[in-house]
Amino acid sequence: MKITELLQKDTVIMNLQSTSKDSVMDELIDKLDAAGRLSNRDEFKEAILKREAQGSTGIGEGIAIPHAKTKAVKTPAICFGKSDEGIEFDSLDGKPAHLFFMIAAPEGANETHLETLSRLSAMLMDNHFREQLSRAKTADEVIALVDAKENEGDEQTDQRKEAGHEKLILAVTACPTGIAHTYMAADALTAKAKEMGVPIKVETNGSTGVKNALTREEIERATAIIVAADKQVDMDRFHGKRVIQVPVSEGIRKPAELIERALKQEAPVYERTGEITKADTGEKRLGFYKHLMNGVSNMLPFVVGGGILIALAFAFGGIDAKGPIAETLMKIGGGDGAFHFLVPILAGFIASSIADRPGFAPGVVGGYLAATAGAGFLGGLIAGFLAGYIVVGLKRVLAVLPHQLEGIKPVLLYPVLGTLITGVLMITVINGPAGALNKAMTAWLNDLSGSNALILGLILGGMMAVDMGGPVNKAAFTFGIAAIEAGNFAPHAAVMAGGMVPPLGIALATTFFKSKFTDAERKSGLTNYVMGASFITEGAIPFAAADPIRVLAGCITGSAVAGALAMMFGITLPAPHGGIFVIPLVNKPLLYVLAILIGSAVTAVMLGIWKKRVK
Repeated sequence: MKITELLQKDTVIMNLQSTSKDSVMDELIDKLDAAGRLSNRDEFKEAILKREAQGSTGIGEGIAIPHAKTKAVKTPAICFGKSDEGIEFDSLDGKPAHLFFMIAAPEGANETHLETLSRLSAMLMDNHFREQLSRAKTADEVIALVDAKENEGDEQTDQRKEAGHEKLILAVTACPTGIAHTYMAADALTAKAKEMGVPIKVETNGSTGVKNALTREEIERATAIIVAADKQVDMDRFHGKRVIQVPVSEGIRKPAELIERALKQEAPVYERTGEITKADTGEKRLGFYKHLMNGVSNMLPFVVGGGILIALAFAFGGIDAKGPIAETLMKIGGGDGAFHFLVPILAGFIASSIADRPGFAPGVVGGYLAATAGAGFLGGLIAGFLAGYIVVGLKRVLAVLPHQLEGIKPVLLYPVLGTLITGVLMITVINGPAGALNKAMTAWLNDLSGSNALILGLILGGMMAVDMGGPVNKAAFTFGIAAIEAGNFAPHAAVMAGGMVPPLGIALATTFFKSKFTDAERKSGLTNYVMGASFITEGAIPFAAADPIRVLAGCITGSAVAGALAMMFGITLPAPHGGIFVIPLVNKPLLYVLAILIGSAVTAVMLGIWKKRVK
């Protein structure tokens, strides 16, 4: 199947009217719907946004490829849109997108359709082809360019012949949807390796399954292996090899850097147990963070839903949550409802990140035992990692069993033995010390006052702006959630104030110091008002990427000031998320708003003074 069978004149928009990410999504979806390619517009949009939530499809170089595979698609199609002005799309390089390809694949899409879509993704890695599309004036010209590019039929390098080279590099690419990023990363790595004269073979884990699979012989000969993936791939086969593990976006953006690292073997040795050799500690920390964030991200819906319901209970029934409405809300959101699951869910998903599905049940049980024993978040964290590595150990120990027993391992042996061992260790060894530490932390938080409270707020607020959604930011956020779970609502007030300041401060700077920002940045600044007010710190990332030293220094300073003021004013926040929408629920709303505004003003003034004037 040719690409032009999916991309036709009635799905081409030569002059997009949209000026924002949300509106361009709607404009492209409306075009597909009007062309009769969709059976349910709203369901398709939901699938598109769900994919976008997993990671921006703005791949950089002015390209965005929003895509989804869903039953809401009647006929597989591609919608092309072009914006000469450019639209902010949370792209990987922080630059506006000009060329949009919205891919609509039906849930039962056959292999031919998906291979066609992946071929388009690979074609877009060609700079000359992108330039031609940017200069196109009509739909006919766009289709002709795509058809000509597809007909070029450039022969690919015979990777299997090159596999005997002593510097053979192997790679695996995979993204959650497996339509676009998987193949773009593969193409970027292949093209860059060819340019550098380095033999490479890339395996893709896409919607059509595994393609160009790596063989045992190739793995044995490989100098190193690059795994650019945002979903789980088969890693056990790489036991004993140097493996670089990065998100799939890194494969698209930094192919040369990854290949150089592979050639120099700057990577840890992969072990089936999940352990890394003593000499290679950098990737071990990355693995720890990945497992922790898997637990935190899956716990967040319980945190947000339960926390806001608890806050509403206070709003209806006062601090004691009295009355039928308040009591119902508290029962649903509090310790008998959503908040009851925080620690077990945290532990369960940490364990499943380490040991895959067999680790989930032991992790949940271990987390529940920690919560009921008063060990709190600390006990839940320990339970998650403990259960995960216990199941990894069981997999290794039980590998000696006859092949005929393979089927009963995941349904009987792993859950029974994993839960038993985890539970015994939690009850007899972990819960006592963890519970004592949890009580000590709670007492310390409750006794904080004066300069101690101010310093804690300064640190937590500043941490929220260090990497804006990264490990440091998430560490501060997790600490605030742990404090709420322990019954202390002050630290998270500092956390949310610090998280709101970066986008709000940047928005103010783009408004009052216009000469220091480009036209595109000023437009993006308006969006940051909304993102900051909604406690979405990530709105500041494109500005930080473009000017890291000045922007990060200004944001960290402003966030630290806001966090310190929130603690100094004695602000308590019962809801863990919500931005301005939950400010009426704090004990001192006007002072809280003042703390956030002062921090934002500090950031704005620092940027206005320090940034250079745009020529």
